Amino acid sequence: MKRHPQLQDLSREHHGALKLARAARQAAESGNAENVAALARRVVERFAAELDPHFCVEESGILVALARAGETALVQRTLKEHAELRALASAFSTAEAAESTEAAMLSRFGDLLASHVRFEERELFEAAQSLMAAA
Repeated sequence: MKRHPQLQDLSREHHGALKLARAARQAAESGNAENVAALARRVVERFAAELDPHFCVEESGILVALARAGETALVQRTLKEHAELRALASAFSTAEAAESTEAAMLSRFGDLLASHVRFEERELFEAAQSLMAAA
């Protein structure tokens, strides 16, 4: 699908997020403590380097414009999911969770991240693109 130039970089970044989501789910399902721990570390690193900056760009640009246009539900859902993903990534970096808890958290992170990317591509970016086309 053709994206507005202002959304293209953000949309491209979603590919890496989907790969991370899949890896998180696979590690969680593996039952291998080393895989789970390694992926938890990878989530922390990738979150700080890629996902959180991506969220900040969305929050300071797209979401502000959508809020002004009255797209409150889209904005609220996006912010809620960003907050939950931040909390999960933070939990990996600050706590020594039990193996089963860490695996469950990885599974939740992977599921939520994949769902969030699909939501952004199918709904949030479509609304933003309509707004940009009207401007």
